[in-house]
Amino acid sequence: MSEKGNIKRGVSLYSYQEEFYKGELTLEQCIAEVSKTGATGIELLPEQMLKGFPKASDEFVDQWFGWMDQYRVEPVAYDAFLDNKLFANRLLTLEENVDMMVRDLKLANKLGFKVLRTLVSTPLEVIEHSLPYAEEYGVKIALEVHAPFTFGTPWFEERMEYIIKSRTKWFGIMPDLGIFVKKMPPVMEERYMRDGGTPKIIKFVSESYANGVNKDETFEVVKGMKEANSVDIAYAELARHIIYTDPIILKQYIPYIMHVHGKYYDITKDFQEPSIPYKDIVQVLQDAGYNGYINSEYEGNRHIQDFKKVDSVKQVKNHQQLLKSLVGS
Repeated sequence: MSEKGNIKRGVSLYSYQEEFYKGELTLEQCIAEVSKTGATGIELLPEQMLKGFPKASDEFVDQWFGWMDQYRVEPVAYDAFLDNKLFANRLLTLEENVDMMVRDLKLANKLGFKVLRTLVSTPLEVIEHSLPYAEEYGVKIALEVHAPFTFGTPWFEERMEYIIKSRTKWFGIMPDLGIFVKKMPPVMEERYMRDGGTPKIIKFVSESYANGVNKDETFEVVKGMKEANSVDIAYAELARHIIYTDPIILKQYIPYIMHVHGKYYDITKDFQEPSIPYKDIVQVLQDAGYNGYINSEYEGNRHIQDFKKVDSVKQVKNHQQLLKSLVGS
């Protein structure tokens, strides 16, 4: 029987994208806000926040580690994007893809990250050819398991088969908690109503999702409703791309989980995520012996921008309060 895990708390700076984009928070201020929550892990999207990407001067690197020391945090995960469709007339070649992956592995190493997030769209062949470089630079490649993909799908099984057969220590997985959405997020539901959706139909779609009704069937039913408008149909289409996976599945993949994205859309006044069963998820991870980070990843901003000011700082603080209550530190 495995020992109980000691989960650590971190934050993806992607959570502060609204304020960063508007110039209300600098990179250093984002890091400072993480520190104020008591979280210790920093996740960075260099393409979004690193001036001069993909280059990082020695002066910036010194400043970066100075911030890590000053705010008592550590680099945890580097979020990479493989721009396979960089050119309008062709996809990148294998060699070009690997060169881009190596570029990110080098930069991740330079900034002290031990895990590099790669997307579901990254070809397995590119990852295979990049693993010698991952080992060389001491940075593990973690495949994000992100909706609408999840455990058990052909896409996932192909990659897990490679990980298991190759016995590599440099390629693993990074579950995104957006694959555990048990109920349609209220912020999404409310946004579609504000955009002109029919309350009765929006509620019908949400209730059908929560009750496990086939999402394609729900979509067809809504399409066939005479009173359904384009917003109602769009909401039914959205529901087709939201997924719920039983969190117990995490137990069998613990040896391969390198990091966890704590996706969330909103936190209620009593510090709960209304659509994702955080308590169940964290319990499974703890009982199975997971000792890595769960990093807050706020994505509710885009659903409320139309009617109120986004406060990502408060959202992250509240999410960290939820995590702290569950992991115990």
